Amino acid sequence: MNGFTPAHALIGGALIGAAAAVLWLGLGRIAGISGIVGGLMTAARGDRGWRLAFLAGVMAVPVIYRLAGGLVPTGELVASPTLVIVGGLLVGLGTRLGGGCTSGHGVCGLARLSPRSATATGVFMAVAALTVFLHRHVLGG
Repeated sequence: MNGFTPAHALIGGALIGAAAAVLWLGLGRIAGISGIVGGLMTAARGDRGWRLAFLAGVMAVPVIYRLAGGLVPTGELVASPTLVIVGGLLVGLGTRLGGGCTSGHGVCGLARLSPRSATATGVFMAVAALTVFLHRHVLGG
């Protein structure tokens, strides 16, 4: 966890919570990325605008932050393009099977005290921990 600062984490978490609250209170919608993206193509005409605006904001904020002088972390892709594509498809399949993604269940569902979201988030976390364990200690990554 290079460069971790609790202040940035707190501010980022507060902004995510605020965005989820504004979307919920303003439009009665849950800020789950898989649902927003997944419903984009089938949404009614009047329902597309907020989805596009939300996604544009998600993509624009790091650029704005960088232009304001903030440091945006850089990363290096160490996986093959094939592995990235397979991983992306598996994540998509998982969000469909789980009825939502980590943002929908973990941020919004837990805030609404949804038992289904608590279960889904617990499964997400357990599978993530198992994956890291297997990768680091069994497969030797």
